[in-house]
Amino acid sequence: MQPQRDNELRRLAEEIGGCERCPRLVAWRELVARERRAAFATEEYWGRPVPGFGDPRARVLLLGLAPAAHGANRTGRMFTGDRSGDFLFAALARAGMANQPVSRSRDDGLALSDVWITAGVRCAPPANRPTPAERDECLPWSMRELGLLEDVRVIVCLGAFAWDAALRLTAALAPTADSGAGAPRRPRPRFGHGAELAGERYSLLGCYHPSQQNTFTGRLTETMIDAVLERARQIGRLT
Repeated sequence: MQPQRDNELRRLAEEIGGCERCPRLVAWRELVARERRAAFATEEYWGRPVPGFGDPRARVLLLGLAPAAHGANRTGRMFTGDRSGDFLFAALARAGMANQPVSRSRDDGLALSDVWITAGVRCAPPANRPTPAERDECLPWSMRELGLLEDVRVIVCLGAFAWDAALRLTAALAPTADSGAGAPRRPRPRFGHGAELAGERYSLLGCYHPSQQNTFTGRLTETMIDAVLERARQIGRLT
């Protein structure tokens, strides 16, 4: 069963990489790939939607906002090659969920254990702000991805956008009386760092996004993200 699941995840990644559903995002990601930042002028940018990656048997799923214009949109792997990723992968290494604390490219030897990394939107958006319509266009990709990750039990939401995307994702997979298909439950559970929302199949955990705006100002510290990852592992072991 495992080889079949791995093959299906690879096929899904190929499909995601060819997506052109959102004209605004297609235009932006390709423009950034052509007009490269000076520091990366000699590199070939990915410039396409970015699939998730990690351990196919993961119990923990990390859900971000979207690829960074000169991070994952350049490297083709979520959080790889930017400052947010530097902070995140160092935390994953401390938690024993990554074999190295730094990730610079898709072929740098990084291996994740018990964690899968993905995002609510798969293309780099202008000003790092996807629209609600673009978020919803990506929802079917997330549904298929999570459906293949059969062992996931907890979703760590990196920021309020990811929290909302996770609420919509879990509602679409298992609608309840107070949430329609694809719509979050009402009243809407509030995002906060360390917030927990238990569910029959998936629990949600809130964590401030590891952006420079949060890590450089001390709003998100190493101790804070370490505690969230440890709590995620506890929930994963208990369910």
